[in-house]
Amino acid sequence: MRPLQRILHVEDVPSIRVVTRIALEKLGGFQVLSCASGLEALEQAQRFAPDMILLDVMLPQMGGMELLRQLSPQIDLQRTPVVLLTGQPNGPADADELQRLGVRKLLQKPFDPLQLATQLQEIWNAEER
Repeated sequence: MRPLQRILHVEDVPSIRVVTRIALEKLGGFQVLSCASGLEALEQAQRFAPDMILLDVMLPQMGGMELLRQLSPQIDLQRTPVVLLTGQPNGPADADELQRLGVRKLLQKPFDPLQLATQLQEIWNAEER
């Protein structure tokens, strides 16, 4: 099994972006590309070649689900697990679309930054590669 190394993180709130990046880089040892918007992620995702995508559902201009729809021609979302972050109690409603777009897990905000790297590693380890 190849190791989890590169995580694309898309979050519009600067403080959450910084805390998440520090937690994943310092505690998890991951290489993280943090993007402040869906448009920025679209521009950089293919070049970064993420192993996993950590994505806020509610983004300005282009929501997380729309970003995944637009990323799907660039990145194989069945091989690149997607973890959604949401403050909504139930998250996005369409379970079939979530599966089609590669979503493996929905994490609630606020999340524990000290546990985030471990949670993502567990999701990665649950995959058969």
